[in-house]
Amino acid sequence: MGPLLQFPPDLLLRAQGIRVLFLDVDGVLTDGGLYFSAEGETTKRFNTLDGHGLKLLQRAGITPAVVTGRDSPALRVRLQALGIEHARFGTEDKRPAAQEILQSLRLDWAQAAAMGDDWPDLPMMLGCAFAAAPPHAHTEVLGRAHFVTRAAGGHGAVREVCDLLMVASGRYAGLLQPYLP
Repeated sequence: MGPLLQFPPDLLLRAQGIRVLFLDVDGVLTDGGLYFSAEGETTKRFNTLDGHGLKLLQRAGITPAVVTGRDSPALRVRLQALGIEHARFGTEDKRPAAQEILQSLRLDWAQAAAMGDDWPDLPMMLGCAFAAAPPHAHTEVLGRAHFVTRAAGGHGAVREVCDLLMVASGRYAGLLQPYLP
């Protein structure tokens, strides 16, 4: 028995050739809630499905990168645990930050995908060949995304995009095979 996951052919064609996935954090990698401790420290909740998907994405030869308007120790710890080396923190102007990452990877916008949920993500998303959003994203983002996940941000939405990109790259079945009896 092979992979059970399937995507529409036109979506897979659009996602072919993607080599980097830019991700927003709040509302994409997390549920969008901001949690503060009594000392004022920001804490975040991350999903393990997303984490495993990001590790698999790297094994498929696609680089995950984070471009976020916020910064927190919790986020940095999570990115380090996932082996995500390319990140820009505390930037509201996300397209130039993404451009810097593209240049460092020697890639161009035609090889890039992005996932966001609000207006600050639009310039980055619109520059990419493939754009995705979680279902609770702002209307302006949803209307411009090529793919809207079923899962909410922080609840497996990033994993859905990782899976789609792995299928489009032709690497999904090979990565799945060691897990099947």
